[in-house]
Amino acid sequence: MAAAAPTSDEAIVLLHGLWMHGLTMEPLAWRLRQHYGFQVHVYDYPSVGQGIAPNSRRLAEFLRQIPARKLHLVGHSLGGVLALQTLARMTAPPPGRVVCIGSPLVGSGVAAELASWAGGKAMLGKTIRESVLESPLSLYEGDREVGVIAGDLGFGIGVVTRAIDAPHDGTVSVRETRLPGITDHVVLPVTHTAMLLSRKVADQVAYFIRHGKFRRA
Repeated sequence: MAAAAPTSDEAIVLLHGLWMHGLTMEPLAWRLRQHYGFQVHVYDYPSVGQGIAPNSRRLAEFLRQIPARKLHLVGHSLGGVLALQTLARMTAPPPGRVVCIGSPLVGSGVAAELASWAGGKAMLGKTIRESVLESPLSLYEGDREVGVIAGDLGFGIGVVTRAIDAPHDGTVSVRETRLPGITDHVVLPVTHTAMLLSRKVADQVAYFIRHGKFRRA
């Protein structure tokens, strides 16, 4: 998927989650473009068929094609993990901020439960197995400001598996989003999937991109 050509002072790249497609990020992309005037690129990647290393290399190459002085990454669920893993592997990436939305940064009880089912590991794919189950992040030590948005409206697959701690967004627990070393963390009353449609989430993403912190009431 080729990056757009126009030069801009800054741009945002959106990364989807497991089993998803770039199209799922379009509602958030639309809000960030129309309401806040950002240049937005939606990146699509094989979340099941490829591992974290090749997916990181593909994303890094995509980022290098974007002619922006500042380049911000916003990832939903597994996309947030991919964003941080890719930046850690890149040499001299352009400056910018990162927002992880409902991302299981320190592990996933739901994914671990699914992996124990017959055929579960194949269903989950390589990227989440390698970057969340086998070698999850334990500390963020990068120089970019990283904000994490978690949800606590608990409806989703996690309720069915019962392998998730409360509070949670139905798929990822709030605890699983709390990576030591990040800049800011906020919890909103949304489910895992509804995060992509939420005006409140979009507002917080835009605010963090601009200010390096979340908006507080």
